[in-house]
Amino acid sequence: MRKLILTVTVALLTSGVSVFAANNLTNNNVDEIVVVVTNDDFKEISAKELPEAVSNAIIKNFPSATVNKLYVNGSEQYKIDLTIDKTDAVVYADKEGNWIEEGDVVTAE
Repeated sequence: MRKLILTVTVALLTSGVSVFAANNLTNNNVDEIVVVVTNDDFKEISAKELPEAVSNAIIKNFPSATVNKLYVNGSEQYKIDLTIDKTDAVVYADKEGNWIEEGDVVTAE
């Protein structure tokens, strides 16, 4: 009789744990929001179109870099595609030659 009671108790406890685990696995966090910022409103420009302040900032801060491509957006912010010591990098600057973070780039709405 002891074995029967012990077996039933173990069976009940493990089935409860299994149901609890199954409920946790199916609980999706649908309240999470992922925001992806893209800077697609940049258009490619030539080096002649780059303001002198931005050119000077590139020369001062990245003297050994090679500029691959230049872009501008409607807010006169510049995206500069560089190669520095065989490593590709992208930096952003405003029209006065001040460096800005990618997250601070103003996109058209």
